[in-house]
Amino acid sequence: MSTVREQLAQLVAGSQPLEALCSAYRERLSAVRLQDLVGGALSFYAAAAIARTGGVHLFVAEDRDAAAYLVNDFYDLLDEERVLFFPSAYKRSPAYGAEDAQGVVRRTAAMNALRSFAARSAGAARDAGAARPAPDSPAAQPPSGSKGEPAAASSAPAPDYLVVCTYPEALAERVADAEALGRDTLAVSVGDRISVEVLVGALADAGFERVDFVYEPGQYALRGGIVDVFSYSESKPFRIDLFGDEVDSIRRFEISSQLSTDRPARVEIIPDLNRGGAASSRVSLARFAGAEAAWWFFDADHVLRRVNDLRRRTIADLDDPASIDALMTSRNGLVADLADCRLFLLRDNLTERPSVATVRFATAPQPSFNKNFELLADDMIRNRLRGYETFILSRNKVQTERLENIFHQIGRGQAAVRTLPLTLHEGFVDDDRKLCLYTDHQIFDRYQRYRLNGEIRRDEQMTVAELNQLRPGDYVTHIDHGVGRFDGLVRISEGGRTHEAIKLVYKDGDVLFVNVHSLHRIARYKSGDGAPPKVYKLGSGAWQKLKTAAKKAVKDISRELVALYARRKASKGFAFSADSYLQHEFEASFRWEDTPDQQAAVAAIKKDMESDQPMDRLVCGDVGFGKTEVAIRAAFKAAADGKQVAVLVPTTILALQHYRSFSERLRDFPVRIEYLNRTKSTKETHRICDELAAGRIDILIGTHKILGKQVVFRDLGLLIIDEEQKFGVAAKEKLTQMSVSVDTLTLTATPIPRTLQFSLMGSRDLSIISTPPPNRQPILTETHAFSEEVVRDAVEAELARGGQVYFVHNRVEELPTLQGMISRLCPRARVAAGHGKMPAEELERLVMDFIYGEFDVLVSTTIVESGIDIPNANTIIVNNAHCFGLSDLHQLRGRVGRSDRKAYCYLLSPPDELLSSDARRRLRAIEEFSDLGSGFNIAMQDLDIRGAGNLLGAEQSGFIADIGFETYQKILAEAIAELRAEGLDCPSLEAGAEAVGGRAGYVDDAHIDIEVEAGLPDTYVSQQAERLKLYRELDSTRDEEALTAFAARLEDRFGPLPKAARELLDVVRLRWEAIRLGMERVKVKNGLMIVHFVGEENSPFYKTDTFMELLRRVTQHPDRFVLKQHNNRLAMTVRKIADIEQAYKTLREL
Repeated sequence: MSTVREQLAQLVAGSQPLEALCSAYRERLSAVRLQDLVGGALSFYAAAAIARTGGVHLFVAEDRDAAAYLVNDFYDLLDEERVLFFPSAYKRSPAYGAEDAQGVVRRTAAMNALRSFAARSAGAARDAGAARPAPDSPAAQPPSGSKGEPAAASSAPAPDYLVVCTYPEALAERVADAEALGRDTLAVSVGDRISVEVLVGALADAGFERVDFVYEPGQYALRGGIVDVFSYSESKPFRIDLFGDEVDSIRRFEISSQLSTDRPARVEIIPDLNRGGAASSRVSLARFAGAEAAWWFFDADHVLRRVNDLRRRTIADLDDPASIDALMTSRNGLVADLADCRLFLLRDNLTERPSVATVRFATAPQPSFNKNFELLADDMIRNRLRGYETFILSRNKVQTERLENIFHQIGRGQAAVRTLPLTLHEGFVDDDRKLCLYTDHQIFDRYQRYRLNGEIRRDEQMTVAELNQLRPGDYVTHIDHGVGRFDGLVRISEGGRTHEAIKLVYKDGDVLFVNVHSLHRIARYKSGDGAPPKVYKLGSGAWQKLKTAAKKAVKDISRELVALYARRKASKGFAFSADSYLQHEFEASFRWEDTPDQQAAVAAIKKDMESDQPMDRLVCGDVGFGKTEVAIRAAFKAAADGKQVAVLVPTTILALQHYRSFSERLRDFPVRIEYLNRTKSTKETHRICDELAAGRIDILIGTHKILGKQVVFRDLGLLIIDEEQKFGVAAKEKLTQMSVSVDTLTLTATPIPRTLQFSLMGSRDLSIISTPPPNRQPILTETHAFSEEVVRDAVEAELARGGQVYFVHNRVEELPTLQGMISRLCPRARVAAGHGKMPAEELERLVMDFIYGEFDVLVSTTIVESGIDIPNANTIIVNNAHCFGLSDLHQLRGRVGRSDRKAYCYLLSPPDELLSSDARRRLRAIEEFSDLGSGFNIAMQDLDIRGAGNLLGAEQSGFIADIGFETYQKILAEAIAELRAEGLDCPSLEAGAEAVGGRAGYVDDAHIDIEVEAGLPDTYVSQQAERLKLYRELDSTRDEEALTAFAARLEDRFGPLPKAARELLDVVRLRWEAIRLGMERVKVKNGLMIVHFVGEENSPFYKTDTFMELLRRVTQHPDRFVLKQHNNRLAMTVRKIADIEQAYKTLREL
């Protein structure tokens, strides 16, 4: 970064207004007006001044988003570590008391930084006897000691500074005073003498809650000599490792994986200072920051008026209005607390503190080019002739390359694109410095997404793991014995030894104990409809029959697909030409950033289209991940080559929706689009068919109506099928005939599980889009106890900005009551109700009316989940949210936030204390992962079968429901392996499936029988669910590297491995070696190891090189190895085996 900082320093060197700004700061002028400092110029020049003068600077923006963008600007212009965000501590009004843990953490971190800065400054002043004047050094100078530092500054250290950005709601709330913060802080350093009991006692006194695993602020966990604690001033928890009464090490760790990251030498543990505290010990942020701080206001009068408004509204909501002073400050209080501080004002409108000086800048906002690249290029060329320097601010290389391409193709190659790798929220022109800084997101008219450091990241994996966790009572499928009920981990004693096993209960109370090493043979039973499965009786043949039938069906279907694939490969299609200038310009006008997945998918589609073989590609991706954009680009490419495009969708509503999104994207381009569905009159249908046959329509969108006889294309070049799984068999047959020589692109949002795609669908190429657009706005998600005020505020706020609202409630009979309630609360809202039991035509009309804005609030059951996309509906309220699964909530939430407006999702449920802990965690998880497709790419979760069943045709769906999904995948992998063995050229499998397939030939698994105890003792990992999770993880490790990493993770979290745990890892190694060598059973006892080879005498294993090599080595050492036939099975005894480690090492050498 130093080179960018140097460039910035050169750009502002010699700026008169900047010098005047620094002088005003050093002379401690009480209020300074900054005239004509607009947009990004404020953060640009403020950062330059701060880097020269140092000190504490607080910026107050109009609202949360403006403050967050300011923080982002400073991240790029200054040292990121010294820029902090100070948000509100509450989700809504402080009167409701619903704290936002993330907000409290960021506030506490900012307060702690302010306190530390004050202590450092006081120390420096004492050391120097008097504070030295800060040396004049170039703007935004790199931190001292970094390369390329200007010579003038090399001797003097760079001034120390701290920047805090906030907004009225956060500024209005009071904070604990510095004394309370100091008193309640618990500092711990490596080498300190402190016992576990004292430390835990101090945490309990400070209000920390003891839990099994720490996952949010204010919690601690104790395991032996390890104390995990989550301070309110940090975004990650600490792990304090005590050796006796001494602090041995301190490590930060990730919440999701619970693994350590870095090792600070000293940490400060701060409790929740937002709770409680007398009114006298709570002060405003202005008082807390002290008289030395400088305050920068965009609009000081607006901020202070807003503080008073908030105070008035909160008083109205409070049960005890007298408590307002402990919660909030007021305009007069803030003005008094700011009396000795320096103010920098963009508007001189603060009557209590008029400005005493003015610094005049000469900046103007970045011109608006409306994606007109000729205009932009001409502006850049004109600037160069006027002696102005133009820089494009962009961190995205692809964007700048795209800009250069467009300039060349429109004949403006002389417009040189110079870039700076940083981003500002708004670009600007500085006439004084003859400088133009333009931001790429304004040029391309895109939403810029901000990022804030210090986010508590409980990432998706943890939630996914929680969802997949086996709980007693869940159904599981054992691949050899069928569906049973999981009954927990139990300790059983066998031959005088106890070891852990999994207890499964079958029909008539039959019990099966499964060794923890055979966990991979068990899969959680998941099926689409959630109905309980059929539980089998142990030892009956029914399960085997079902497995065989499923395998046969898979083979039949695979053979058909392979034949179809061969037929397509043999036919010739149309080869499209390479991208034109229009294509580049069209792609550049996309308002979101392309994700790598999207770029890869588009590149693959273009490559397919440009080859002369017919394309057959499937694009998979979650809702809102940009599949439609990929399809529009392909359609545009085909239309640009004079070919026609057919877009086939399953429903009338989707046809209209696609028509609107295609028309919107292509409105500036010479492409004609039409759509056909039920709502078109006969006359219109005839007109469209005639124009289509004459070649006057480029893109036709429609339901299966476009497969009818009367619809004839003049020159069809591309067929796009959306949500293929929703079409009937007849439509699919017609499509197969149509598509043998036409390029076909299929889109689906139902993520089909990987192995399945790779094995079955190897017959077509596949692109997966698994990442959301990076600059898509996250959806603001809040959970609340049901109250009419929340509903009223949410509906009115959305209607005030001209939007529409979904209200989801899953009880049909209660919809009219809720409709009445909303009409009563918001008299001007037009409300309608809809549900799946209505006649299809009526429901369709209702949704069409909603799309066309005929009413404002749609009260409905979860029908909104099924693919309705209404850009104007950006608030969704889900009633009784605790009754929905995570994936349902995620799908429902995905219905809003589809445009460039901020979207809101309110989850209403009974008060927290009435919810089960599961429901609470579910709601908390969905609230935290407010991003689109926050990776509980719900493929793996509850959507499982919905996608897979249809993909394989109806008959497969039945099998999946009978045997559960994961088991189905295993059978699938085996079937593919068998087909390959028969010589059928099957498409490639994924690596994991490959391993299953590869092993299927000889031994599927090895049974290990040992004398010693191998497992995770209760004293080491006390929680049963966590032990089970670790056993499952261990069971899925495939190689030594993964095993070593697993051991390291255990040690990191739970301390040094006990003997039983080390034996457990060795048993895994022994099992791997046994499987490799075709051994079905291995027994280690009394210094001997007895192994049994593959049971089938005619197994091809006995002809393999592996077995021949083993024979050769064994016969060389007859004293150690004895081979013998036992009950028609080959067995071998190995002598001098002291322990399991020696056993696996011996096998490894064979």
